[in-house]
Amino acid sequence: MTKLPAIDIAVLIVYLAGSVALGAWFVVRNRSAEDFTAAGRSLPGWLVGLSVFGTYVSSISFLALPGKAFITNWNPFAFSLSLPLAAWVSVRYFVPFYRRQREVSAYAHLERRFGVGARVYADVCYLLTHVARMGAVMFLLAKPLNQLLGWDVRMIIVLIGALTTFYTCLGGIHGVIWTDAVQSIVLIGGAITCAVMLPLMMPGGAGEFFRVAAKQSKFSLGSFALSFTQSTFWVVFLYGLFTNLGNFGVDQTFVQRYHTARSDREAAKSVWTGALMYMPVSAIFLFIGTALFSFYNLRPELLSGQLRADIADGKGDDVFPFFIVHALPTGVTGLLIAAVFAGAMSTLSSNLNSAATLTLSDFYKRFVRPDAGERDSMIVLYAGTLLWGVIGTATAMGLMRVTSVLDAWWELAGLFSGGTLGLFLLGLGVRGAGMMAGAAAVAIGALVSVWMFASQREIWPTELAPWRNPMHKFMLIVVATLTVLLVGMCCTLVRRREAE
Repeated sequence: MTKLPAIDIAVLIVYLAGSVALGAWFVVRNRSAEDFTAAGRSLPGWLVGLSVFGTYVSSISFLALPGKAFITNWNPFAFSLSLPLAAWVSVRYFVPFYRRQREVSAYAHLERRFGVGARVYADVCYLLTHVARMGAVMFLLAKPLNQLLGWDVRMIIVLIGALTTFYTCLGGIHGVIWTDAVQSIVLIGGAITCAVMLPLMMPGGAGEFFRVAAKQSKFSLGSFALSFTQSTFWVVFLYGLFTNLGNFGVDQTFVQRYHTARSDREAAKSVWTGALMYMPVSAIFLFIGTALFSFYNLRPELLSGQLRADIADGKGDDVFPFFIVHALPTGVTGLLIAAVFAGAMSTLSSNLNSAATLTLSDFYKRFVRPDAGERDSMIVLYAGTLLWGVIGTATAMGLMRVTSVLDAWWELAGLFSGGTLGLFLLGLGVRGAGMMAGAAAVAIGALVSVWMFASQREIWPTELAPWRNPMHKFMLIVVATLTVLLVGMCCTLVRRREAE
């Protein structure tokens, strides 16, 4: 076990105490359910944009992106390059649409368009997606703390989940957004510090870093071949485009932030702020992973035996935490651990608040007590935050044996979110698409998603081997979205012709 110096402990304690106190302080602002879920619709765009950015980054980016770049190359950056296009579509179509609706739930309009089943389907897909995200975030945060303190990973996960759930429960969306903003600044500072220090620590200097990385093609964005069976540039770009359209278009975490902004213009500003900040910061994370590859290529004796074995098995998520713990000077280690905390807590708090919001608006008020008063609503919001905090923590336990948490998160996100985006686009862009068209589209889209996911796993029967999905797993969200959209369009066209 590595002993953490007193100054690093001080940095961590100050950061954690400050974050929890800041988030919890906003309990004084939560006089109603509207305050808890939409912050009185009064926040500036730059503040909401920092929250959007913080939600995007998380410890998935902070630890998994360097790990991915260490093992492979800059192929994941294709995901970031899709953001400007997705942001433009969002500002042009999605933000005005939701601002006109004025309903804090991202899925209320689906009920009016396709019936209550569509709303419930979207709710379930969102909750499953973000339970997986919360689990990945907590697990990745537990890794460096496990190496640093020697504590059991499970105990660390429980501690992280409890702290974040506590201040999210008290502070509501006000507390979430303000702590997101502070945490985003800490995260960026930590990433830049490490990116500057790494080349300076390189044996032979920065020139040697670039020589080793270039020799191994570590800056490559991947193959540009028009193949959908491998993780090519185009596969990751398409995955990023559809995922980011889903984030901006149908993700409760993002849509809810549109309603916290004081005007349409400020809401649009928040989208551009979050998207354009994430692009360079994700490049910094990939740069760190590439620099770590060169550093340990030149100094392999610094790696532990276990880490060498993990790298040989294609597991890179532990490399950056190992470097933070064993290679950085006193004080900087505490800053980097605080930055990892910042990314994780920002994402967790956002997801918890949004899940609690849906619990109230789309389940309790929709099916249990439509006329619920403020007192009952606040009780449900508090209970919902606690419930989803427990579920997210339990999910983190289940991710302890995966090879790459980034790949696992991307795949689960594609499985759960593709149908919702397709249904939203169907309702937004196809006039006359009704309940039957939506139901048929979702049913077929779900079957396609399950086939694509299951046929690439050991559970798939050997006699059905010729019917395995030949495409890369990142194509799941692309195919699922297009299937729902195209099936819905065909059903609508057939119905029109029958009516003529």
